[in-house]
Amino acid sequence: MKLKNPEQGVTLDSTVEGRGDNPRSGTPRIIISGGGTGGHIFPAIAIADAIKAMVPEGDIRFVGAKGKMEMEKVPKAGYPIDGLWISGLQRKLTFRNLSFPFKLLSSLWRSRQIIRRFKPHVAVGVGGYASGPLLQVANSMGIPTLLQEQNSFPGITNRLLGGKADKICVAYEGMERFFPAEKLLLTGNPVRAQLQQIQATREEGAKHFGFDPARPILFVFGGSLGASSINAAMAANTEALKARADVQVLWQVGELYEAEYTTCETAELPNVKAKAFIDGMDLAYAMSDVIVARSGALTISELQFAGKPAIFIPSPNVAEDHQSKNAQALVQKDAALMIPDAEVRDRILRDAIFLIDDEERRQALSVNIKKLAQPDAAARIAREVLRLAQSAKQ
Repeated sequence: MKLKNPEQGVTLDSTVEGRGDNPRSGTPRIIISGGGTGGHIFPAIAIADAIKAMVPEGDIRFVGAKGKMEMEKVPKAGYPIDGLWISGLQRKLTFRNLSFPFKLLSSLWRSRQIIRRFKPHVAVGVGGYASGPLLQVANSMGIPTLLQEQNSFPGITNRLLGGKADKICVAYEGMERFFPAEKLLLTGNPVRAQLQQIQATREEGAKHFGFDPARPILFVFGGSLGASSINAAMAANTEALKARADVQVLWQVGELYEAEYTTCETAELPNVKAKAFIDGMDLAYAMSDVIVARSGALTISELQFAGKPAIFIPSPNVAEDHQSKNAQALVQKDAALMIPDAEVRDRILRDAIFLIDDEERRQALSVNIKKLAQPDAAARIAREVLRLAQSAKQ
């Protein structure tokens, strides 16, 4: 069966018959590895969905880290997943690091087992703990590999794997500082389909969360697990929120901080709704006048599609301060504002309310951030994956 993409004119042969004793011939089999956070998992699922749309009979399998959120999210998306006993190496001296060599050896051995059983034509790495062992083994076994780097400053796993990868799909310009230029493809970050084309209206979003669409709405969130400094800053600004009772706030505190912040004084204000997890991000984006968030790559990509005025508060607890670099790339294009994490307590509500009250500034930020959206990211990456699969079968 041959599928032709109307945009690129690429013909993808998804049912090449096997050649001799080649164990990797036939229907394309693709293994996708990585995770740990939504910033890795949801782009990976978006890539898998795009591959399935092009080659419905394709066989896709995920590999993640045991105990991490991908072990729940990936099966819910309809894909099988294997787990590795792996975690990150702590940057400070800790007893937890003593187990790392054993976890790494275990994960390398397990990755080899998975690859021998599944016989993938291509291995895709999206970053995260599990990506390293799986892609390393795939490289050693001669399987083509593709990396997807979401951030403007790549994580250590992708930097280590980049030299042997066949293709590296990136979301920011200037990545030849870290990877071989001839392997780079500027694709943007894959975003879930329901967040690329938000159909919900402001009124529908407000009704879902119990807000009045005629009054200003501020959405504050720090990721699925939560952000300690953002939560502490919100809790410290009770009086400011009392003084601006007309401003409604949806505050996602995160799973780690549910007990601490969903019952605090700020959360009890009539104009504030504090939740551990947001069900319906498309609705939350649709209703919001201003959004305050961490500057992870996935969040930035989603807000580019939503076209919403954003204030980014980069996390100081990430490798090489890459969230600051992500946010700065937008600030330089007048597409977002940024608050250093060290200043969040004093500025989070002050800056957000200033922006809410300045309609002209909000409009400018909205227009500029929406210009940066790359709607075909998942499809472009999927086409590269299938090209590599095709070459592996020949």
